[in-house]
Amino acid sequence: MASTTSSSPSPPEPEPAPLPKGYTLRPGYPPIPDYLHLRAASGLSPKTPAQAAPVARNSWYGCHITFSNHDNNNNNNTTPIPTEEEIVAMGRIIGDGGWYFHVADMAVLPAHQRRGLGKAVLAHLLGYIKANAPQGDGAGAYVTLFADGPGRTLYARNGFVETVPSGQLGMMLPMGWEGTLTLGR
Repeated sequence: MASTTSSSPSPPEPEPAPLPKGYTLRPGYPPIPDYLHLRAASGLSPKTPAQAAPVARNSWYGCHITFSNHDNNNNNNTTPIPTEEEIVAMGRIIGDGGWYFHVADMAVLPAHQRRGLGKAVLAHLLGYIKANAPQGDGAGAYVTLFADGPGRTLYARNGFVETVPSGQLGMMLPMGWEGTLTLGR
């Protein structure tokens, strides 16, 4: 979990990738309602507020992208109509801060996809790992993620490779395992 005290400086953050007009990349996590909406609307499995509540405090780092259409003018074209920022993309890192990092919750709202937002979030997260993970003496960051079909191209373009050919196979316990699995058999 990335946290600092008032007596220590904040860890460096990477320079954000260029974004289209109206979009801003921000460090931190979206509020719970936005987090839940982004997951569901972008095709990730829906979560409950109770599942979303510990996300920010138990993650190593996260970021999100907001959109605000400041070019939206009223009928006389003299005074901009104020618009609220909408959170349209997010991603986070789960990790120990030492060597193991897992990229999670990569999501972009469908109306904002194909604009480089996922690429910008991923580049920012990887830049944060590079800037803040321990380096030297053979140290290196081990970064994993689970890729769904639409995300595979993005991840491959950014250096990720499938683990099966290298002898590693990701495994999981299916949702609801708590009520069905007998441990130790």
